[in-house]
Order: sequence, then structure tokens, then C-alpha cells
Amino acid sequence: MEISPELLNKLREFQRTEITEAMVYRALASSSRGKNRQVLERISSEEVSHYERWKNYTGEEIKPNRLQIFLYRVISFLFGITFAIKLMEGGEKEAQEKYSVLIGKIPEAEEIIQEEVEHERELIEMIDEERINYIGSMVLGLNDAIVELTGALAGLTFAIQKVRIIGLAGMITGIAAALSMGASEYLSQKAEGSDNPLKAAVYTGIAYIVAVFLLVVPYFLFSSYLAALALTLLDALLIILLFTFFVSVVREQRFSSLFGEMVAISFGVAFISFLIGLAARHFLKIEI
Repeated sequence: MEISPELLNKLREFQRTEITEAMVYRALASSSRGKNRQVLERISSEEVSHYERWKNYTGEEIKPNRLQIFLYRVISFLFGITFAIKLMEGGEKEAQEKYSVLIGKIPEAEEIIQEEVEHERELIEMIDEERINYIGSMVLGLNDAIVELTGALAGLTFAIQKVRIIGLAGMITGIAAALSMGASEYLSQKAEGSDNPLKAAVYTGIAYIVAVFLLVVPYFLFSSYLAALALTLLDALLIILLFTFFVSVVREQRFSSLFGEMVAISFGVAFISFLIGLAARHFLKIEI
């Protein structure tokens, strides 16, 4: 079979993609147990078989992308196997579109595309990760912390204008709210017949406390209440950005709509609280 230089370059690219993904799946399998490990190892071996099939056409050994393998290992460690796999899926979808140009030119192209699709379906159905099972609880904790505490801090900032007092008040309010939210989640999950309401409560509380720490810490770093508030709002934006990206990848939802909605709610509440703080300072005439 005669292969043009342009087609040969594409085959080399696909070959490199397959061996890189095979090594990523193998690395993820090494940090997994039970069923998850078995599934990842089998998919890794299938990716190697795809590599070998492309190699039959190029006649070359291609090295994997070591940087990509390292990055996926770090991502898996920080955000979990499911998140890493979902990112991999996005790469595979792009690969499938590229493979489609080979249909009619390379006999095995259509078969490999079909196997790639099956990989995604199999991963979605068979990978089981605890933190993903409680993603709803984490969303609840972060959402409430950002909306409530950002608003409270904005209001307190313009009502009090003393950074340490604002920071202390925010910390006490936030920790109390985290305990309350965790208890509420426990009761809610228990009422719904959840298998482990305590874990749901813990995930909710931890997410809330992490957000509280990130939002309050600027008030212990700056002497200017305006600088502290600005950094708190930036922290809130970054938390929303990172967590919305995480949720959009894992749940395969549209990032822009989720991000826009959460930013609008959080900063809308903060703005209203800011107005309340100004009004309270002006009308109540309280000076600290």
C-alpha cells in the first residue's frame, strides 16, 4: 500500500497519541485498585494494540509524550482518576475526528475509531471513585460558602473597615456556618435514605471550610480593607473558576453557563451586601 508523506505524518501523530494514552492509562492503573485497575489495564493494552496497528503502516517506533504522562499523573493525584479520564476523553474525541479522515484510505481506521468510542463508554460505566459520588455535597459546600461568606465579608468590610475584626468575624461566621451546613447535609442525606450520610456531611463541611480559609485569609495579610476585599473577591472568582471547570469536565456540562451563573449569584450577593454595609454604617452611626 502506497502512503503519501502527508498521510504518513498523520499516522506518526496517531501512533504517538496511542502510545502516550496507553502509558497514561497504565500510570492511572498503578494507583488504582480492584475493578478500576483491571479496566484501566485492559484499556491500556488496547491502546498499545492500536499503536502496533499504526506501526504496521509507518514501520517506526514512536516514543510517548513523557510530559503529558507526567501531567496526567499530577492531575489524577490532585483531582482524582475520574477527572483525569474525562480530560483524556476530550483528547480522544479530537483524535476520533482526526481518524475520520483516514476512513477509505486506511482499512483499519473505522475499526479503531469504534474501539475508541467503546473505551469512553466503558470508562464512564465502570470507573467508581468516592469523591465523585459526593460531588453534589462538595458543590453545596462551596456554593454556600462563596455566596454567603463573600456577601458577609463585603458587608462587614464597609460597615466596620477594620481588617482584623472583619477577618475574625468572617472566620467565626464561616466555621459556624460550615458546621451548620454539614449537619444539615447529614440530616438531608439521612432523610433521603443515603448509604453514608456522614461522608456526605464531611465532604460538605470540608469544602465549606476550605472556601472560608481562602476567603478570610486576605484580611490577615493586608492592612487596607479595600485591598483585602479585592483579594477576597479574586479568591472567590478563582475558586468558582477551578471548581466549575472540575464539575463541567466530570459531569460533561457546559463550562461557560455554569461559571457565569455562579459568578452572577456570588458577586450579586456580594454587591447587595456591600450596599447593606454602607447603609448600616451611614444610618446606624456605629464606629469601631
